[in-house]
Amino acid sequence: MKNFIDLKNIEAFEKRFESDSKNLVAMNAATKVGISTAATNNELCKTLTHNFSIEIDAGEITNQKQSGRCWMFAATNVFRIEVMKNLNLKNFELSQSFPLFYDKLEKSNFFLENIISTFHENTSSRLFSYLMQAPVNDGGQWDMFVSLTKKYGVVPQQVMPETANSSNTRDLDRYLTLKLREFACELRNMHEKGATLSEIRKSKENMLDTIYRILVISLGLPPKKFTFETRDKDNKFIRIEDITPTEFFEKYVKLNLDDFISVINAPTDDKPFHRSFTVKFLGNVVGGRQVKYLNLPIDDLKRLAIAQLKDGQAVWFGSDVGQFSNRDLGFLALDSYEVDKLFSTSFPMNKAERLDYGESLMTHAMVLTGVNLMDEKPNRWKVENSWGPATGNKGFYVMSDEWFSEFTYQIIVNKKYLSEKELKEYSADPIELEPWDPMGSLA
Repeated sequence: MKNFIDLKNIEAFEKRFESDSKNLVAMNAATKVGISTAATNNELCKTLTHNFSIEIDAGEITNQKQSGRCWMFAATNVFRIEVMKNLNLKNFELSQSFPLFYDKLEKSNFFLENIISTFHENTSSRLFSYLMQAPVNDGGQWDMFVSLTKKYGVVPQQVMPETANSSNTRDLDRYLTLKLREFACELRNMHEKGATLSEIRKSKENMLDTIYRILVISLGLPPKKFTFETRDKDNKFIRIEDITPTEFFEKYVKLNLDDFISVINAPTDDKPFHRSFTVKFLGNVVGGRQVKYLNLPIDDLKRLAIAQLKDGQAVWFGSDVGQFSNRDLGFLALDSYEVDKLFSTSFPMNKAERLDYGESLMTHAMVLTGVNLMDEKPNRWKVENSWGPATGNKGFYVMSDEWFSEFTYQIIVNKKYLSEKELKEYSADPIELEPWDPMGSLA
């Protein structure tokens, strides 16, 4: 073939297409109802049932609405199970606007400190362009949520409820981003004019005061102390008075966050297994917990997740949720849509190739609340999502074990389930990844 398409090519393509009647049937179906509907595999209902040999009562489904707070919802959904156990509650929900408030404030400071540390960078550099791309967004990582929780604690949702701007963060993100880019320009101009670091940081403090004001107007004022009232499963009235957010976490969540670590599966040549990694310029709280991962083979992630589920502890995990995800039926399965049969082609890229070539990365955090074991081997997993009860099975999904292998990238587990060798590997000095590495993606 030449280096361009000519009419003879088009004629040959058309002739081959029309020579197979299956192509015409596929065209009629796809043009009428859309690709996904035409390719839907309804047979999965027979195998991906919503029944699991190990299952945790997670309470009612939550809804992040028009926001990118999945990592916060997944974390608070893990935490709330512990509150439900400790207070004998049928259902409970932690505030997600509370950590959103402090995450935006901390990310703003984190961004401005990154600007200060990169005064030497030209505005045309890849690093500077990366920092400017999204000064503050909704996404995050588990270690970032740990930093927020340790510093600020948690509160029940009734204490700091949702607002129009927490449920739809588009405008808030827009104006915060506008101010932060403006502030970055101002700080760099000060540096070029010879301002001292002390003068620059004084200006930064005034900038953060503006960010704080925007956040309070948009999200409300976070409580320093509060009273929480509810009734437990036995209809017993509970009143918790004059408690701080950090005290509430310590008394009613009771998780030692230092015990929980991040394990990833990134089978690319540049990331050897059994090594720890971190990502440059990734975080939210300056001086907070470092974002750190241990890279292990996928079967080890499954082994660790199963061990934690068996002990009644839910598992925060990150995946590429847009891949072969059927929201209506609540399926995460490689054959949710038989597009290979619809288009008479295959999609053979493996996990490493998808990462290397930009086809896949972690996009969404959810919670594993169950698994079905056959001879101690998993064949499907129960997933608690945060898209409300209208999708899936009242908000819960079934993930095939094959989908776990291909599109799950990260789990959070108690380090007690790791071997001594794995713990040493995690504790070793991490390899630093570039900010734009796929493992630096935010859920």
